[in-house]
Amino acid sequence: MRYGGNTSCVEVRSASGALLVIDCGTGAHSLGQALLGDGSQPLRGQMLISHTHWDHIQGFPFFAPLFVPGNEWDIYAPRGFGESLRDSLSGQMQYTYFPIDLDHLGASIRYHNLIEGQFSAGEFVVEARYLNHPALTFGYRVTVDGATIVYACDHEPHARRLGTGLGVITGQDRDHVRFLSGADLVIHDAQYTPQEFETKVGWGHSTPEYAIAVCRAAGAKRLALTHHDPMRTDAGLDVVISALRENFEFGTLDVFAAAEGMTVEFAPAGTGMIGQGLAHSLASLPTRIVDREVLLVSASKETRDMFHTIAQLDDIGLTVAENGSDAVRCIQARKPSLVILDQYGLDGSLAETARLLRRSGLASDDPMVAICSDESLESLSPVVTDTLTRPFSAAYARTKVAAWLLRRACRWMRPAIPADESSRIATLNGLAILDTPPEARFDRLTALAASTFDMPIVLVSLVDTDRQWFKSRVGLGATETSREMSFCGHAILNDLTMVVRDTQADPRFADNPLVTGEPRIRFYAGRPLRPGGRGTVGTLCLIDTRPRDLGTEEMRVLESIAELVERELEGGE
Repeated sequence: MRYGGNTSCVEVRSASGALLVIDCGTGAHSLGQALLGDGSQPLRGQMLISHTHWDHIQGFPFFAPLFVPGNEWDIYAPRGFGESLRDSLSGQMQYTYFPIDLDHLGASIRYHNLIEGQFSAGEFVVEARYLNHPALTFGYRVTVDGATIVYACDHEPHARRLGTGLGVITGQDRDHVRFLSGADLVIHDAQYTPQEFETKVGWGHSTPEYAIAVCRAAGAKRLALTHHDPMRTDAGLDVVISALRENFEFGTLDVFAAAEGMTVEFAPAGTGMIGQGLAHSLASLPTRIVDREVLLVSASKETRDMFHTIAQLDDIGLTVAENGSDAVRCIQARKPSLVILDQYGLDGSLAETARLLRRSGLASDDPMVAICSDESLESLSPVVTDTLTRPFSAAYARTKVAAWLLRRACRWMRPAIPADESSRIATLNGLAILDTPPEARFDRLTALAASTFDMPIVLVSLVDTDRQWFKSRVGLGATETSREMSFCGHAILNDLTMVVRDTQADPRFADNPLVTGEPRIRFYAGRPLRPGGRGTVGTLCLIDTRPRDLGTEEMRVLESIAELVERELEGGE
């Protein structure tokens, strides 16, 4: 009754009155009524969605300013590989659940799918950074008028021991501290007590003790503890805050529990600069977001159909020209954010057409990508930004398009083909095991590995010509995936076990659909399988949805179990 029962929604106002809304939980209903009641029409606003779990978007259909013609809203959220932001928000407004669908909202709404980095949202400079949560989730660092606010819900300590507020802050938790560095106000997840956290590890939430520890280390000025547990009463939350004041030294940090309707004002005394280490790590990332205007130059119907599908899935504006001459007219009529130039059907050579398009009005820093099979980027530079080499899948092209529009390198590297591919495939086929039914002798070993390492997913993966097929699997419904998106395709390139501690920090895998979508891989360890020492046919791999690592003893145990899998493969010949 005092702290409030609505789900997450925060209003931020600049000195000039510019409006920013962070998250659109049920609190958005009251906010929307207040915004319409003050008479400021038409209304122009920015909205940051941390992630699309229901408690952070369920107020969207009830946010009245979205229904008013003349109002303008830009809405930002993490870019996933599956549904676009618009699709995710419209899901709860389908006919079965709601009387009005997304297309009937009166305001002008622009949807932006973000990657980690910095961008401008009206007057506000925003830095988006991934948090530790089961869904792809952003924390937002907002700077305006020289002051800085950081919003960090939902987030769990990377090191579990820090849930009690004890221990040295290291690794990714130190990176989180840098994200909070010097903030005038931090609004931080603090859902669980340390005792509750012990049984809620993996749920994606913090304790007040952790929030205080990282904010003190970051030199933040004020901390609003938020995302209160739904089962907490007003009296219970009072007890939590009172215990913190008795047992913890806050130093100069002002700590309080966020309450519904609370207004926090402060003078813009800070510089608004991000931490030095973080600034360096983001120096090469883009400052702009997707402009959603793509020109495809291709005479291939198959290619055009593929990119039409991609454009529809990601809400991208696509114009198609079948030759260079038509492309020149398109560029002069409207300035695209990205040009994709297919070598098929061009009037001249690929390089000549690319230079013609540059001369026609395409700026040197605007991305132009060549689809080709026999020309390298070096031979086309500096006219062409990047190449897309045939053959490629629609999934791979979709990820590349999003990356080019966001002006950064795509963080999904297809596995290379081993030098001994022919003999390797011959060895695999000689085992006569592909597409055979499950067998207890393999399933016992994957179950053993899952139990030993406390891993949600364990696979015996065999890498075929264009797929990886799972002879045995724990925690995964799929029986195979394409080789293009496989982690095991990378693991078989070396003799040693490949360990990826955090996929979102690895340029080979961060944009892989198995990372951005289900099963949302964050950790991978794959030990190559060489039955009889004749060739690497696949891996025994461990997968988790949380970043982690393997110690020396764990690596030894993985090696032993993999040797048992190899013996079973030899016995299956």
